Formats: sequence, structure tokens, C-alpha cells
Amino acid sequence: MNLNIKIRNQDFVLHPSGATYWPEQEILLIADVHLGKISHFRKFGSAVPLEAINQNFSNLDQLLKEFDPEHLVFLGDLFHSSLNMEWDLFAQWYQTIDNQVHLIVGNHDIISPIKYKELGISIFSELKIGEFLLTHHPEEHDEFFNICGHIHPGYKFIGQARQLLKLPCFFLKPNQFILPAFGEFTGNYYLKPEETDRVYAVTGNEVILVN
Repeated sequence: MNLNIKIRNQDFVLHPSGATYWPEQEILLIADVHLGKISHFRKFGSAVPLEAINQNFSNLDQLLKEFDPEHLVFLGDLFHSSLNMEWDLFAQWYQTIDNQVHLIVGNHDIISPIKYKELGISIFSELKIGEFLLTHHPEEHDEFFNICGHIHPGYKFIGQARQLLKLPCFFLKPNQFILPAFGEFTGNYYLKPEETDRVYAVTGNEVILVN
């Protein structure tokens, strides 16, 4: 189940996949897919199932079908490392969609920009849209509200009997919104919210406000 919030009088739809849809701009925002990471791990002997590779593309297809955005913006770390078999899968997948795709380059995006431009994907270091600044790394700005990724935010639920549940989350600060990692097997970094922060946990099939 999606959760709708407002930021600076703009609507944002938080999806259980970790993606966010911005209807006023017809933009689907996705952070930290880390394509190629599964193939990279398997190359060095990790027992990661091949099905997880296809799951990333299946999740993307479901989102594009649900929201039908004009623009798909990846907030960095679309690919985890250098070229491997998943680039070919990505190129094949890209040919099946008709959305405008843009990449804000992250620290893991070391594949040549030429490869993206050959597909027709626009590359940016950052993107300004009205009052909003889209980046990969979190940035503090007086003039803009920052939407970013990179952190892979997560939240820990601790029960009365010391049960521990760890979930990815959307992390909303007064002047910043951090998206969870979208990709399979990406891991989380567990943040401690301040009183002015809002945490929206992703449970798998819904997004819930937890503080």
C-alpha cells in the first residue's frame, strides 16, 4: 500500500518498493539500484540466486505500469561496478520502455557516460526542479530542498522482549528526503531520527509512518 505525503506543497507517493512518484512533475524517483552487484558477488563465489537479477527489472516494470511516469530519474548508483552481464540485460530492458530516463551520477557509477548516451539516457551531476535539488549524496542547501539516496536508510524496531526488526525506510528531515535503496541485496544503514525527522518504514507490501 502506498503512502502519500506533501513536501513544500508538492505531492509525493511513497511506494513499498522504495521508489517515490512525484505526480506534479510526472517523475518516478529511484535510488541505489546497484545493478551488476549480484553478478559481481556471484563472480567471487557468493551464493546469490540469479533470480534476484530479474527481480530488479520486474520491480521496475511494475512501477512503470502503475505510475506511467514521463520521466524516470535514478538518484545515483544505478550500477554497482564496471560492466558485466547485467549491462546487457539493462540495455535490453531499456529498449522495452518509452519513458525518458535520467541518471544523477553516484559514487558507484563508473561506467562511461558514453554507454548511457548511446542508449539515450541523460546524465547529470545534480538536477534542480523548482525548489528541489536532486542529488545522489545528501547535501544541505539554504535555497533548495534536497532529495537524495546513497545512505540506504533503515530503521530498527525493538520490542518489549528485545525482539529486533530491521527495515528499510524513507527518511524525511526538515530540508531533506532520503530514499531507501531500491536494489536487491543492497543492505541498510540505520539512522537515529531527531524530533523533527519523520521515518516511513517499508514492510514489503506497505509504507508506514513509525515516529
